Amino acid sequence: MPLRSIDPATGLLHATLEPATAVGLEQALATASRTAGPWGSQPLATRVTLLRALAEGLRAERTRLARLITDEMGKLIAEAEAEIDKCALVCDYYAEHAATQLADIPLASDASRSLLVHQPLGVVLAVMPWNFPFWQVFRCAAPALAAGNVVLLKHASNVPRCALAIADLFTAADAPEGVFQTLLIDAETAEQVVADPRVRAVSLTGSERAGRRVAGIAGANLKKSLLELGGADACVILEDADLERAAEIGARSRFINAGQSCIAAKRFIVVETAADAFVARLQSRVEALVPGDPRDPATTLAPLAREDLRETLHQQVEQSRTAGAELRCGGQPLAGPGWFYAPTLLDRVGPGMPAYDDELFGPVATVIRVADETEALRVANDTRFGLGGSVWSADAARGERFARAMACGAVFVNGLVKSDPRLPFGGIKDSGYGRELGAPGIAEFLNLKTLWVG
Repeated sequence: MPLRSIDPATGLLHATLEPATAVGLEQALATASRTAGPWGSQPLATRVTLLRALAEGLRAERTRLARLITDEMGKLIAEAEAEIDKCALVCDYYAEHAATQLADIPLASDASRSLLVHQPLGVVLAVMPWNFPFWQVFRCAAPALAAGNVVLLKHASNVPRCALAIADLFTAADAPEGVFQTLLIDAETAEQVVADPRVRAVSLTGSERAGRRVAGIAGANLKKSLLELGGADACVILEDADLERAAEIGARSRFINAGQSCIAAKRFIVVETAADAFVARLQSRVEALVPGDPRDPATTLAPLAREDLRETLHQQVEQSRTAGAELRCGGQPLAGPGWFYAPTLLDRVGPGMPAYDDELFGPVATVIRVADETEALRVANDTRFGLGGSVWSADAARGERFARAMACGAVFVNGLVKSDPRLPFGGIKDSGYGRELGAPGIAEFLNLKTLWVG
């Protein structure tokens, strides 16, 4: 089936692209397999030279690539430009730090010399989502390539032009043939690639359903997998929090990328004595958002990326309202072209509502009121997800104690939850497993080999 590139702000078709043929896919797999050994044997200096060239290319093409992101998945143009900047930064980070991260580690043993050495696995399949169509790819590819692996990209079907543009960046950076290839394939074909013996590992960022499916196939074939799945991040507001700052950062976290971020603040868990004041501050910021053309710098709320995503979100909002949630503002699709949804705030959310139990992937903030800090922690952990979270308190030590008790992969105290090339990123529970970024990120797709010399 052809892949269609559609403008979320207008619903108009940009392009139709044909998927890879069986012959083309086999050629790509064969080329990747043939290239993996020689690339892994290249001096590290050669591999990081590629990363530096990619960073340079990203910066040189920043305006064009950002416009492509906005055209294809609807992100605000300023956010798209920031995404390209961040891709360059992750290339810079591993170009600078890979030598230290991949260095042999001496170990004490009964040998005259024993070491932990780092060696690549080979071909890594990256199954990537549409919501950060460049960042998610480079977050995976930069450390994998620095480590000596080669990468095959299966991108989301609604961002095929972004997928091809990424491959073009590698060509422009003089990457050897087979080091990075884009596969325009569907989900069913991707499962066949996961099972192919030439592929030694898979990294997936996406839905729970896709993660379970890919992990099952990888497990059945005894190969490494890394999963970054959904999230329902708690943003906990304790009674001593700076409510103005918490509302400002909380609104930014929730509505960035039109709420289509795994680590957005999806559940505002607020101690009752601060709830009315916090909700008023949050609501004023939600109501101030301006939906419109994401290419216009004056726009502050982008459309959703696909029509079906808007339909699902609205169903979740309506079901939550029926179950007793209080609608403070928004709550409906916006009329006119494109897949816009009104910026929405739901208050007094409770168990049994989609806004409490599930991930709402769109511009909808939910408030859960709790009696005290003890209940706040219980509610924060009362979710099948475990990606990120935040806590706000005037007492940083109190905030850190609370953060340590939260069951998730990353917690920020008095700050915006974000990914950073320097910091490990990943989740627990139904949010997946494994870590990207930082030193752990480069280790995920390595053979950590013990070397014993008598």
